[in-house]
Amino acid sequence: MAKHYHTIEGEFRMKKGTLSSPQVAYETWGELNSQRDNAVLVFTGLSPSAHIASSTEDTTPGWWEDMVGPGKPIDTRQYFVVCVNSLGSCFGSTGSASVNPDTGKIYRLDFPQLSIEDIAKASVEVINALKINSLYSTVGASMGGMIALAFCLLYPELSRSLVSISSAARALPFAIALRSLQREIIREDPTWKNGLYDLDTPPASGMKLARKLGMISYRSAIEWETRFARERAFSTIGTASEGPFSLSFEVESYLEHQANSFVGSFDTNCYLYLSQAMDLFDTADFGGSIEQAFSRLKITRAKVIGVNSDILFPIQQQRELSDALGAAVDDVSFNCLESIQGHDSFLVDMNRFRPVIADFFAE
Repeated sequence: MAKHYHTIEGEFRMKKGTLSSPQVAYETWGELNSQRDNAVLVFTGLSPSAHIASSTEDTTPGWWEDMVGPGKPIDTRQYFVVCVNSLGSCFGSTGSASVNPDTGKIYRLDFPQLSIEDIAKASVEVINALKINSLYSTVGASMGGMIALAFCLLYPELSRSLVSISSAARALPFAIALRSLQREIIREDPTWKNGLYDLDTPPASGMKLARKLGMISYRSAIEWETRFARERAFSTIGTASEGPFSLSFEVESYLEHQANSFVGSFDTNCYLYLSQAMDLFDTADFGGSIEQAFSRLKITRAKVIGVNSDILFPIQQQRELSDALGAAVDDVSFNCLESIQGHDSFLVDMNRFRPVIADFFAE
């Protein structure tokens, strides 16, 4: 269905700070059964909206179009699918780009520090408003996997299973370093103005460079080699091609195109808040260690999926997550997928991901 909005009435307590009556945007597909227990809750990565799939009300393709729908791996003839736009994002949920009802002004950097747990807490309000008694599964990829895990730790009685895709119980130093550099690049852009940038002219240079660095980390060196090799750029129209160090290779043109497409489509401060939330997340905060944290879980099944070419959430981290879940959950399965498309594989390599997800939801 088309986008819905749920307002959390009154004061919403975050890990650090509070919000007044924040809003959470979400979309749904399928029908909730009479027992109200066939729902699947999906959390997104950092930048997508809640539009995971098309519907009769909104026919535009979603970001996981091949995965959700009638006859697809998460079959909406059987399951009631709910996808929530993260608190702190800029696609309908309250974030730093929203108006603070207490002041009548845009939050900007007055928005409280955001945590993964805050996003999970805001999302349960949607589940409660929909009067869902029990979730068949909680699903998330990348940042969404962190939120899904936090959700199951915060509300252990609510979800019966967990699917974690290219995610982790905590960020590794390599991933933190990359995201930290992205945030620094943005903050060094003179037009950022300590978060007070003109909304019509956001810090484009910083956002473009941060996006390019992100795109490099989302894919693998093998894919860059296979896809672009050393092909020369035939056209530099609409790119920063002037001067003696202009774009010479197709891979440069690709990164420039991706960066230009991103600028203006995602609010800068929202990006900074969500990026930092990923780095701050650590399941050990739920009990002093990952083992103690996972002892809180009440899910009966879990699926962990990783990709061998992922450098942001490497495959050894997926194995560690699977092993840690296995010590607390009876039925845990792990899949290492041989994809060359790196961290972004779950968005593009559907031939590998569809069968694995379909098997889990068919059981």
